[in-house]
Amino acid sequence: MPPPRTSAPASSTNPSTSRRHAPLKLGFPSSSNLISPFPTQPAQLEGRRCTECGQVLPESYEPPADEPWSTGIFACTDDPESCRTGLFCPCILFGRNIEALREDIPWTTPCACHAVFVEGGIALAILTAIFHGVDPRTSFLIGEGLVFSWWLCGTYTGIFRQELQRKYHLKNSPCDPCMVHCCLHWCANCQEHRERRGRLAENSAVPMTVVNPPAVQEMSMLESRAPVSSGMENGAPKAEHDDVEVIPL
Repeated sequence: MPPPRTSAPASSTNPSTSRRHAPLKLGFPSSSNLISPFPTQPAQLEGRRCTECGQVLPESYEPPADEPWSTGIFACTDDPESCRTGLFCPCILFGRNIEALREDIPWTTPCACHAVFVEGGIALAILTAIFHGVDPRTSFLIGEGLVFSWWLCGTYTGIFRQELQRKYHLKNSPCDPCMVHCCLHWCANCQEHRERRGRLAENSAVPMTVVNPPAVQEMSMLESRAPVSSGMENGAPKAEHDDVEVIPL
């Protein structure tokens, strides 16, 4: 005898009841479908940027070509004043160059550093050569220290020469800036001073357009009194509508 059939619950057979008791599914849009209220940057703005100011460079931008120096490394006699200052007081000339290049550094700080390490080192080398009573080993150590300090000074002064070249887009002349100061420090110091003064003179010489204003038109007293006198001929001032002609209809 077959077993009796059991009827399914009403809740499972009734579609309305199943829809009523079905769990609600709250749908949230995915992150890819979200619309940001802030405008996105165009793709062309995500290009190259200037390393100095950070501005976006256009696609057609080409870096400027290396410009030559206005004067040569050995043209010290072109400016006799800077030549004398660089020969007898190079620390002062170096301090002035740094102050013009870096406004946050007073000229006294690089001047003092230059005087201690460069002029002081030269004076120590001269004294070591004059006094022969110094032990040879001590003289050798002093010479090594002077050579090392001179190399450091060349590197220090060459850094500021590189900044001057980046500012005015100058090329390495005649070689690397640090090597130039190591071998031709006095000549390089004078060349940087001449280049800086020449660039400042070119920037200050801006052409000015002079615009002459038009001539001032003045009315004489006779012309201003003429309308008034014509209106006062009949003994009474002329009204505004006295000249209106009346036409009968």
